[in-house]
Amino acid sequence: MKIVLTEVPFTKDRDMSVEKSCLPEGAELVVAVYDEHAEDNSEFYKLIEDADIIVNSYVYFGKKEIDTLKKCKVISFQSTGYNEVDMDYATEKGVAVCSILDYCTQETAENAFAMMLCLQRAIRIYDRSVQVDKEWNYLAAQHLQRIEGQTMGIVGLGRIGQSVARKAKGFDMNVIAYDPFLPPEIAENLGVKLVDLDTLLAESDVVSIHMNLTKDNYHMFNKETFSKMKKKPWIINEGRGPMICEDDLVWALDEGLVRGAGLDMLESENPDLSECKLLGRDNVLLMPHCGYFSDTSDYLVSKLSMENGINYFLGNYDQVKVVRNNVKH
Repeated sequence: MKIVLTEVPFTKDRDMSVEKSCLPEGAELVVAVYDEHAEDNSEFYKLIEDADIIVNSYVYFGKKEIDTLKKCKVISFQSTGYNEVDMDYATEKGVAVCSILDYCTQETAENAFAMMLCLQRAIRIYDRSVQVDKEWNYLAAQHLQRIEGQTMGIVGLGRIGQSVARKAKGFDMNVIAYDPFLPPEIAENLGVKLVDLDTLLAESDVVSIHMNLTKDNYHMFNKETFSKMKKKPWIINEGRGPMICEDDLVWALDEGLVRGAGLDMLESENPDLSECKLLGRDNVLLMPHCGYFSDTSDYLVSKLSMENGINYFLGNYDQVKVVRNNVKH
């Protein structure tokens, strides 16, 4: 059994001791690094060619990558999402795709709320004023608004969205949500009003995004949707980067259609920051897709993704957390 951990440059040196501890006797663990900015990734393709199991986070598996896999049975994602794969082509080629149901709900919800608080309370501006500018001035930031009574609009009321809703309720915010797939009784039990997307965009002081990426919601937030935001809201993204068109967000910020943004990810998982137009703005908070991260979640994501891949390979399908396509060997 050959298991390949597919990594990108910023993850290649991480601690992989948990993955190693999950290895069955006689199994081989190999690390393959893909750099989307490199001219030559031939070593990556050579290493994945004879993999039985791929354990993946940030490398996109399109037709070229899937065609390279000569005997792989399963791609196991170290995430709840699974957008880094051409699902239709993987299914056509008989490669199963697995992900993890729940390992970082609280961390991600906490991070979303932390970004919202940091932006609304101008924490970064005040901290810089004191520590860098050596000024003790409460007027360093202007136009702060009381959070109590604001409307939080949650896009995607799954586990993370529900946790964010409970936290917003604790701050005495009004909470509405858009989720066309959610049973209404779940929202009702949370005290959350389900609305259509246009209503959410028009009524929200904060728009917090918590959907997995699909073909249908790629660039869901664009010039058209930003133009429907009547209250100039704060945008928080803990979903997936490509749900927001970055160029259109820059436009909306420049036009004053949104007050600011807290983004836990950008469109690319390995962005060229020298080209990023969102940098250098006091009203934009950027984080390197770390909202999920804690010692607890890091252990769980490593352990569960390895167990998913190994159990699927061995035919223990009932022990796999989530199978995203209907492929069995």
